[in-house]
Amino acid sequence: MIFTHAAPVRFHHCDPAGIVFYPRYFDMANEAVECWFAARLGAPFWALHGPMGLATPTVSMEVRFTAPSRHGDLLSIAIRALKVGRASLDISTRITAEDETRMEMRSTLVLTARDGGRPRPWPEDLRARLLAEAKLAEEET
Repeated sequence: MIFTHAAPVRFHHCDPAGIVFYPRYFDMANEAVECWFAARLGAPFWALHGPMGLATPTVSMEVRFTAPSRHGDLLSIAIRALKVGRASLDISTRITAEDETRMEMRSTLVLTARDGGRPRPWPEDLRARLLAEAKLAEEET
């Protein structure tokens, strides 16, 4: 099952025209990824980025905006694991509202040491959960 996160469009997400200012989509997508790590992967960011001394920077992204979102819309943010590498993770993010796609993004995260930023392999238990998520997402497509 693909992970989905609900995000209402609030006033602070919008530009003066009343539509979502495009960088806010990245904030909402990152929040959904953070919720996915906590809820489905058992690896909340506070633990990864805190006591574990790790970080998950985004190293690449390809984005397509397909329709505007407005103050009051309820967005559904779907996260899919696409490919799990030794220290990397390719994910797909699709933001929709009322069955209309608003934004699609493919991005790559890399697990690194928080101090120094050197890539680190995914911990085995987390890697196993990521691989299971990728398999589930593949079966749904």
